[in-house]
Amino acid sequence: METASIPCKVHQCSKCLGDTEYYCVSCPCDLCPQCKENHVKDLQTIDHDVVSHLDKINYIPTQEICVRHPSHVYRKYCEPCQVPVCYHCTQLGNHRQLVITTSYDTKREQHRGTIHTIRSEALFYRPVLLPRIKTDFKTCHTEFSLYQSEMLTKAQALMHLIYYIQNDFMCNVFCDFDFKHRCLKQKKEMIVHIVSLQRYVHIYEQRKVIRPLQFLSSIKTALAQIHLTLHTSQLSMTESLNKEDVMESLSAIQITERGNRRVGNQGLLKLTSVPEFHQSLTVTGVGHCLDFSCVTPDRVWVSDRNNLILTDTTGVPLHRVEDSWSDLYGGLHTVNSESELIYIDRNYNINKLSKDMKTTTRFIERTDSTWWQRCVYWSPSTGDLLVGMWYIHTETGKVTRYNQSGQLTQTIQHDNTGRGLYSIPYYITENNNGDVVVSDYGYGSGAVVVTERGGRHRFSYTGRPSGLGLRPRGICTDALSHILVCDYTTKTVQMLDKDGQFLSHLLTKSQEMGEPWSLSYDVNTHRLWVGSGSNNKVCVYRYITRQDALTDQTRVMESLSGIPTPGTEKPQQENQCLLKLMSPPDILQSLTVTSVGCNHISCVTSDRVWVSDRNNLILTDTTGVPLHRVEDSCSDLYDGNNGLHTVNSESELIYIDRNHNINKLSKDIKTTTTFIERTDSTWRPRCVYWSPSTGDLLVGVCYINNYIKIGKVTRYNQSGQLTQTIQNDNTGRGLYSGPHYITENNNGDVVVSDCGYGSGAVVVTERGGRHCFSYTGRPSGSGLRPRGICTDALSHILVCDGRTKTVQMLDKDGLFLSHLLTKSQEMGEPRSLSYDVNTHCLWVGSRHNNKVCICRYITRQDALTDEHRPRPDEEAMFSSTSAVEWR
Repeated sequence: METASIPCKVHQCSKCLGDTEYYCVSCPCDLCPQCKENHVKDLQTIDHDVVSHLDKINYIPTQEICVRHPSHVYRKYCEPCQVPVCYHCTQLGNHRQLVITTSYDTKREQHRGTIHTIRSEALFYRPVLLPRIKTDFKTCHTEFSLYQSEMLTKAQALMHLIYYIQNDFMCNVFCDFDFKHRCLKQKKEMIVHIVSLQRYVHIYEQRKVIRPLQFLSSIKTALAQIHLTLHTSQLSMTESLNKEDVMESLSAIQITERGNRRVGNQGLLKLTSVPEFHQSLTVTGVGHCLDFSCVTPDRVWVSDRNNLILTDTTGVPLHRVEDSWSDLYGGLHTVNSESELIYIDRNYNINKLSKDMKTTTRFIERTDSTWWQRCVYWSPSTGDLLVGMWYIHTETGKVTRYNQSGQLTQTIQHDNTGRGLYSIPYYITENNNGDVVVSDYGYGSGAVVVTERGGRHRFSYTGRPSGLGLRPRGICTDALSHILVCDYTTKTVQMLDKDGQFLSHLLTKSQEMGEPWSLSYDVNTHRLWVGSGSNNKVCVYRYITRQDALTDQTRVMESLSGIPTPGTEKPQQENQCLLKLMSPPDILQSLTVTSVGCNHISCVTSDRVWVSDRNNLILTDTTGVPLHRVEDSCSDLYDGNNGLHTVNSESELIYIDRNHNINKLSKDIKTTTTFIERTDSTWRPRCVYWSPSTGDLLVGVCYINNYIKIGKVTRYNQSGQLTQTIQNDNTGRGLYSGPHYITENNNGDVVVSDCGYGSGAVVVTERGGRHCFSYTGRPSGSGLRPRGICTDALSHILVCDGRTKTVQMLDKDGLFLSHLLTKSQEMGEPRSLSYDVNTHCLWVGSRHNNKVCICRYITRQDALTDEHRPRPDEEAMFSSTSAVEWR
């Protein structure tokens, strides 16, 4: 019999071909279990509402048996007793009973936050913490055995001490006393005394002539005195029992109770290369967005000078506070852990609005009319309220701290010299380490003022370069302890580290955002809310991401256990701990390269490099013998001083050919492909560099004109698409004259050896293109003829200078450190550089001959047996960033 063919539609995951079990209400999309796990952990979608398909259709698959009536299943839910019931649970009386599905939905909504935390956080931490727990479990028995052995040894020693004291006590104290003999002697004395007393009493009674007083007096002199003593009063403890020894034996071993395992944000989070725009919204009911307070990932309080409203991601007002202060710029409100709004009202009192927005209570009442409350911040770590205040007569400020009962517990106003710290505290926040961070609006120029929790002044940031001027507005800190502040002068959001070191202009004024004025960081989704001071627009960005790739759990473990991923450089912070400068630099080897000068070097492996001059590009090893020659490399670029080639992570050569196209030569040296074709004849590529951190290709380009000498840097992704152009600084002035060599630092800075006409410079920009500095020699402006350039594992910048015939070392911020190498007989005049990240060796090519020297100037911190370890006196001289000169 033929069976009927019935079509059946099976839902498949929207992201792969797996079977659907979950549904994202926010996207919307169907998800399989693995894609659902990735979806709720990804910071882009971490706040999405993901439910199972059974929840979506309100289906409860399992019918549970009633424990009281096994023949029935639960149908209702008793609200007062908070237990499920069946129809026959009559003992519950007239209690209110709800349909079990309704109760399920209610309970799920109540615990929505917990479910979200488990899905997005706990599931993310689990693969990190679980292997550590398993490792600790394996080693726990061994480690505890050591404690147990030591405890037994201590206990045995204590038992010996007690036994010794017992013996000593019995032998040295009790041995000298015959208690039986002493008791008998005292008994006899007592009997004699009593008999004598009885005899005198008898005489008194028989002789009535003796008066009582005379009789008592005679007894007093006639009878001998008996002094009874306790035997134990003569016993004393020997000094051989030392209290300190006993205490030491009892307390020497301590096992500290550990709390819940946690993974620090430094191990879980990292900065993205560029901030990623997430969304924008226009907030109805406010003219500007001067302050933010996040409540949930999709709800935020926003205020301007006249309004304070609650809005969601659509920008529609949900609630308005009528009595908020309407004549101040600043951080006028904050939100506590109970989602209650704390704000400054029109009378400068500080009020609290309940979560349901029905009850307003007075939290702190203003008692001093000379001080105005200007900004508030609730501390998640302590539950305290920080209040920035302004004294209207002297125009000075202070920060006060109130506990959860509204009692004043601290005032921060002066530094250790007695000088006032603040002018007008506009915005206030707190860092992960408890530092109090204030956006202080001074007259003329302001500052970011940071003090410790105890009130000690740590630093004041006044702009970059220091003293240039800062007009700070909104401020916040993120999960990595960065300080973010809006600067009205530059119309940017500046990022500082926790110690006040400028890191970057994270965001600049844009068409989407307008002029950045206010900031709020969401610790749950790691998103940054940025409000405009010129309109009522809000933009949400994400510039922090998780360390893992979501689909690669091995990579999570490697990044969090400190094991470097193969093929990538170690983090800069780790290198600072493992590596250090040595003095003097050591020349490990020199080689003569056949048939080529050494104007540029690109390392392939520790023993193979590409070397080029004006006419040749060859691959050689440490013997100097050519292994391969590229026939079509560019050969008409003036004196050949250009970084014409680079090597990517696949060991493929990327080079500029004779037609100024950029080609790629395969690792096996058999296939050449055109990676980027030249399309504009007015611009000519002069140098290339492949970025290990991003996989991008940086290209230095010159404008071909006898009268106009300008350059630019372009960035191409791994598909050969142009993604960025860096040409001018923030004033519109050109950054480059002629980029000859190009490289990148550990923090993503683009470092260019720019050979200007007359004098050149090392020009450094951030990854986003903002100009950081230009180094023009030492002292500044004395002149520089830069040639080959590279950076090392410690973020130093090394550049060959044709004027001084040296290799100069700068720190990552452009500060001159030393002349690392100078012209010598072995090396000649240094012209080209290449740093090997695997061996930490520096390859230096000579200008006037075809010699290459391999040097070492960095060593490991723990290299105790390393023959290149500096002597103790040298180590003291050249630790940290001290000058390293080799003549």
